[in-house]
Formats: sequence, structure tokens, C-alpha cells
Amino acid sequence: MTWAMNVNPLGNLALSALVAAVPILFLFLGLTVLKMKGHWAAIIATTLAVVVACVVYGMPAQYAGLSVVYGALFGLFPVCWIIITALFIYNMSVKTGQFEVIKNSLATISDDRRMQALLIAFSFGAFIEGAAGFGTPVAITAAMLAGLGFNPLYAAGICLLANTAPVAFGAARCSRISSRP
Repeated sequence: MTWAMNVNPLGNLALSALVAAVPILFLFLGLTVLKMKGHWAAIIATTLAVVVACVVYGMPAQYAGLSVVYGALFGLFPVCWIIITALFIYNMSVKTGQFEVIKNSLATISDDRRMQALLIAFSFGAFIEGAAGFGTPVAITAAMLAGLGFNPLYAAGICLLANTAPVAFGAARCSRISSRP
């Protein structure tokens, strides 16, 4: 597999890196400047990545196609499976009325909005991060804070900030588990 060894196909490392970054740069450009829909920008960026890999880096088209299929399946099954089950549990708790019980239980602990934000966004969010991850804690805890009267944008910001520690711990924990002999 000599094609995998060539990290500098253009003879200039900076130019090779710039060409390799074309799909990512297009994705940012397509989403921000061109205001493309996300799925179309991603499809075009994936096509650009395959073209760059095959034409510039000499990757066989079969391997490039298999890489795209593998990436799509990896994104579809593990990520979607966890998010769908977490949202199913959330919707089930809303439908049965248990979400209101949880929300009211957390809200009655303290009338101080800062304490509510800490309990819900950080503590409950950390619990959900351990159970589901992949952005689900932010969505669920932001909805809870918005239900308690927080500004939705402010609630989302609080939950994003509060979720940084559990995400980092989860990644460290997973890497430690996977590196065991």
C-alpha cells in the first residue's frame, strides 16, 4: 500500500496540507458564507474529500468509497442509537408526567436560579452525559431550564458550559477503559 505512505504528494508540505484541508474549508464556507443546508454542505465536502484523496493522494477509489460507507455507518448506528434511546426515554418521561416530577423536584430544592442551574445543568446533565452523551444532556437540561422560566438561549449556553466537564471526564474514562490489557 504505497499510496498510504505519501503524506506530501505535492512536494511542498504546506501546499499538501492546504489541499487536504479543502473539504473542511468548503464545509465552513458552505455553512457560513454560502448559507447552504447542512446536509448538502456535508455531501459536497465528502465528495471533495474523496476527490482529493483519490486524485491528489493516490488513494484507490474502492478504499475511498469504503471509507465513506464506514464513516456513514459509524455515524448512523452508534451515535443515532444512543441519541434515539435517550430521546425515547425523555419523551416517555414527558408523556407519563414523570418529567414534570423530576423538574419540580429539582426546582423545589432551591428558589435560587443559580442553584437550579447548577443542579440541573451540571449535576443532572452529568448524569445524562454518563447515560447517553452526544449532546443529549444539553438538549434535555436546556429544555428543563427553559421550562423553569430561563431564557432558552441563556439556558442552552449554561448547559453547554456545564457539560464541558462531564464530556472531558467521559472521554478520559472511555480511553482508560479501552486501553486496559
